[in-house]
Amino acid sequence: MRTLQDLAASAAAAPTRARPHVVIVGAGFGGLTAARALAGAPVDVTLIDRRNHHLFQPLLYQVATAGLAPNQIATPIRTILRDQANVRVVLAEVTGVDTARRLVITGGRRTAYDLLVLATGATHAYFGHDAWSAFAPGLKSLDDAVALRRRVLTAFEAAETACDPAERRRLLTFAVIGAGPTGVEMAGAIAELAHRALTRDFRAVREAMARVLLIEAGERVLPTFQPALSAYAASALARLGVEVRVGAAVTDMDRGGLTAGGERIEASTVIWAAGVRASPAAAWLGVAGDRAGRVEVAGDLSVPGAPEVFVIGDVARVTDAAGRLSPGTAPAAKQQGEHVARVIRSRVAGRPGPGPYRYVDAGALATIGRRAAVAQLPGLRLTRTPAWLFWCVAHIYFLVGFRNRIQVGLDWLWSYLTFERGARLITGDDRAGEPINGHVAGTCDCPSL
Repeated sequence: MRTLQDLAASAAAAPTRARPHVVIVGAGFGGLTAARALAGAPVDVTLIDRRNHHLFQPLLYQVATAGLAPNQIATPIRTILRDQANVRVVLAEVTGVDTARRLVITGGRRTAYDLLVLATGATHAYFGHDAWSAFAPGLKSLDDAVALRRRVLTAFEAAETACDPAERRRLLTFAVIGAGPTGVEMAGAIAELAHRALTRDFRAVREAMARVLLIEAGERVLPTFQPALSAYAASALARLGVEVRVGAAVTDMDRGGLTAGGERIEASTVIWAAGVRASPAAAWLGVAGDRAGRVEVAGDLSVPGAPEVFVIGDVARVTDAAGRLSPGTAPAAKQQGEHVARVIRSRVAGRPGPGPYRYVDAGALATIGRRAAVAQLPGLRLTRTPAWLFWCVAHIYFLVGFRNRIQVGLDWLWSYLTFERGARLITGDDRAGEPINGHVAGTCDCPSL
């Protein structure tokens, strides 16, 4: 088999001959960044993803809470890469990797590679209680967000016609499990939706009826932030009407609610934001994953014993020389994608590599609600309106596509001025007349109706 140096030399001498083939699996932050960073490189790139769009996951919760429409945070992959001549996009789901023959398996097809980048992300982890997924969906895709939006809005519709006060309370109880950034942002958004945007449109439902709980097994919300920022976030959530329960592990869950901290909570809508599990990349490669299923990688982000395979993003366990773990965030995934592209360029050119990957802390952000956020930046800590404005600008800036940036900015401005949510549509499966955790929407024996 020819070496990469041989392939590079032949490509330079005879451009019509095959060039090194780089296959990237996953078009999230890490995979897409790697593909774009290889623009103009003397390689052919195939980018494989099971969906045709790149998703800006940090704003998924806003789709789930009717703040934004799905198309505002997603862009077709082909559109993003259409001007990059050395990239081919393939819509397929990868089911395995043959490292011995250097093949990526997608159903009945085989795609050969010289270099492989796995950036397949993560899914929800229920810590051994996978049955809970039927009662507490997570938030990783547009389908998840649209289904959750339908669930939240339908709960209000069902509560409007519920005769039993206890049933109405249960329908208007929303529990978010996990108080990391996703859980905090989701709880705050649901509280704003329930207490400010929706109640004006209903007759039987009133603001005080909606109950939002944020449940965390640990000692504080936003545990990766400094304690002072966590304390501010907890107080800001309380001002929105969110009940924050810390030190309350979930021990049971069913269709009617959950048990947390020894207390039974009747709730129609439970949202899981407590943990993630890596995609099956470790199994594909035949290597051992860590407790979260992540692949341990070398300093150049390649797999030990398989230097032609790189693993990045949520599916990789990346540690520096001091043993510090690189966070599973979008900035980290993008930095890893850029580093892998530099390594590939160096190898193909026959140059020494750029050295081991080092994560550069870009800070962390979380918004709680209107003019309330926290920003933990290198050398700087922000709260309240300054942090909220910084959060807004940063998320608009990093959105893919000028049109999306404009639309999101205008929608946020409109929501700020009017307290309205512009994407309050119940779409998808028609569930009118089907039980909502025991209540049938649209039916009521109350004489007043």
